Amino acid sequence: MIGLEVTGKTETIKQITDWFYTKFDGNFKDHPNNINYVAEDHIWVENVVNNVKVGKLAGNRQLAFGVKNILEEYLQDKGYDITPNAPYKLQVQIIYLDVLTTKKNISVFHKNEEEVVIRLKGILYKDGKKEKEVIVEESSSEISMSTLIVDEGGQFNQTSLSNALKKGCDKLITKLFDK
Repeated sequence: MIGLEVTGKTETIKQITDWFYTKFDGNFKDHPNNINYVAEDHIWVENVVNNVKVGKLAGNRQLAFGVKNILEEYLQDKGYDITPNAPYKLQVQIIYLDVLTTKKNISVFHKNEEEVVIRLKGILYKDGKKEKEVIVEESSSEISMSTLIVDEGGQFNQTSLSNALKKGCDKLITKLFDK
């Protein structure tokens, strides 16, 4: 330090001093570089894999990306910080996604119930070791009644799909972190 002071490198002295305080001072215990830092509430969603084999969303990367965003949003709502160097890592697989249709017809009156069902598998790792594995299933339905028979043939309703995804992600996070 004396050598740096004599040569006029005050900026280097400031950087070293800042590093030292950040590393060892208890006032910086929430900083990842501090020796007292505990990252129990930090997690990283590594990847979401779409393993749906049949249907128009089979292998859809946008679906996997959307589920990852929803998961990160729910984790942040539960008080977790999303950081890549976190001790907890989450991997999720979309196992099943389909529309189940139930129809009831009496003469010209009909009732259709379309239910979007999603099944997710989540694996939680802590420091590279598998800690917990959970499979959840959620659904969202839409009921339509009319006096005319109009069939759209099991199409995905965007609202029902979105609701099923959100409910599934919420249930997955709740089950994985339920202590």
